[in-house]
Amino acid sequence: MTITITAFERSPDRGKGLARDTRVRWALEEAGQPYEVRFVSFAEMKAPGHLALHPFGQIPTYEEGSLSLFETGSIILHLAEQHAGLLPGDRDARARAITWMFAALNTVEPPILELTTAKIFEADKPWSEERLPLVKDRVRACLDRLSARLSAAEWLDDAFSAGDLLMVSVLLRLRMSGILDEYQNLAAYVARGEARPAYIRAFAAQFAVNAPSTLDRHGANALRCSQSQG
Repeated sequence: MTITITAFERSPDRGKGLARDTRVRWALEEAGQPYEVRFVSFAEMKAPGHLALHPFGQIPTYEEGSLSLFETGSIILHLAEQHAGLLPGDRDARARAITWMFAALNTVEPPILELTTAKIFEADKPWSEERLPLVKDRVRACLDRLSARLSAAEWLDDAFSAGDLLMVSVLLRLRMSGILDEYQNLAAYVARGEARPAYIRAFAAQFAVNAPSTLDRHGANALRCSQSQG
């Protein structure tokens, strides 16, 4: 059955890998699953057809036969449960990997997104200068704990898992802030994730859509992405 995901027609990050479809692309590459991408404009994301797939009008969505999913955590957990390469076989290790998936999305990502909001959408507010250091402190408090837990380990729990995939994806949002560089082990951890062949393929696919040479491709409805086992 063909897997189809949705992605921005023109990503706000211009292909830097921060759009959430990159996370799903990476998971599909790790699982060795071919997929197609249906590109949607911002207007199309609010149209009835897309809202039927994603009630909040966002991307990505996931379709496979009669199954449709939204939310990256849910999509990646589904893929991890259906295909090898994203979750350990051992029951306890599997449960720990899933716990790290939730930790990435529910504990680590919220203060990072708050920082993005403070820097981009609240920069012109009269209280922005006072608020920004407080937001950065909340990010650092979270990273302090994560850095201590990772310590000198390669991955969060022995072997690479979907927990690492999501955690690396979340931490990548900090690169432009310079905060990630304050934590040598976390910066190296993110670099290891980016060096994985599956991530490289996923990033290249997302970047190609937004590269100047491919932006004018309005006649294309879908991009076929064929992967080998990552």
